Amino acid sequence: MKKEKPKYRQIIDAAIIVIAENGYHQSQVSKIAKQAGVADGTIYLYFKNKEDILISVFDEKMEMFADRLKEIIEEPITASEKLFKMVENHFTVLSADRHLATVTQLELRQSNLALRLRINAVLKNYLVLLDTILKDGIANGEFDKDMDIRLARQMVFGTIDETTTTWVMNEYKYDLVALSPKVHQLLFNAIKAE
Repeated sequence: MKKEKPKYRQIIDAAIIVIAENGYHQSQVSKIAKQAGVADGTIYLYFKNKEDILISVFDEKMEMFADRLKEIIEEPITASEKLFKMVENHFTVLSADRHLATVTQLELRQSNLALRLRINAVLKNYLVLLDTILKDGIANGEFDKDMDIRLARQMVFGTIDETTTTWVMNEYKYDLVALSPKVHQLLFNAIKAE
């Protein structure tokens, strides 16, 4: 499988840096190849085009978020604690990789409709896992039994996403991870059982 080859990983990592530093539209395949230390033609052994690289970057990184969220869901803790760990993990991963944060929060949003639809398909798995936490919280009486799961999902992910975007737009000037308890408290207060 191509994904398991070292050059694939080199290209993905290089693409994150190049796109973060130059913007998606100014990131030629040749720049990505140079950053990865491979020939331009090598890129096309792994990816169809620049759009395919961007989708692959998002797919790879969302898989990492989803894998960690699956681990959190399996932990013998409350749904509220799982929600906190989800928020904290999201912020921790992105604060540790500012290039990735820039790509996910800014560059992916400037893509065309077809690309955004492909990105949304990748994001769906992560959101399904969030639904699992919300449903678990309803089932065990922690979360409001009458809450609309779809709206709650949008609120939770939207809050995490917008908090991260604001941090990126403010040039990483504060500790994103330190906001985890406050963000969790706001979210929990909105969905907790009466």
